[in-house]
Amino acid sequence: MLRLNVDMKSSSMTIGQVADRFGLPTHVLRHWESMGLLSPARVRGGHRRYTRDDLFRVASILRAKQAGLSLADIRAFLTASDQATRKEVLRRQQRALQARMAALQSALDLIEAGLHCQHEDIVTCPKYQASLTEMVETHNMA
Repeated sequence: MLRLNVDMKSSSMTIGQVADRFGLPTHVLRHWESMGLLSPARVRGGHRRYTRDDLFRVASILRAKQAGLSLADIRAFLTASDQATRKEVLRRQQRALQARMAALQSALDLIEAGLHCQHEDIVTCPKYQASLTEMVETHNMA
């Protein structure tokens, strides 16, 4: 869970301070900047300075990564000029998550069936064999 306790009215933070705050290596922030996800201000010597808005941007990127979005999708989501584009990014991720959840549920069902099987050998169990029937019949044999 991200906690963002920010007391920065006009002050700014260095890349190291931001990295420490979020538990990230500094190279991750630099990479996100190269991907167009962050654009901290530069001060003398070209040093990055992160504002309160930048911290919220980092928090937003981290939340999106927790939701499974790729950096390209995060960039599309954060830089979109219209709500429709943002919603499409979220819909794509929703479909991907639903597919992963269905696959995980199927795997869990198989494991639980095996653990509760009363047959002497699960591999020869008729229920186990039945659960494999669809896979055998729908996949091409090469």
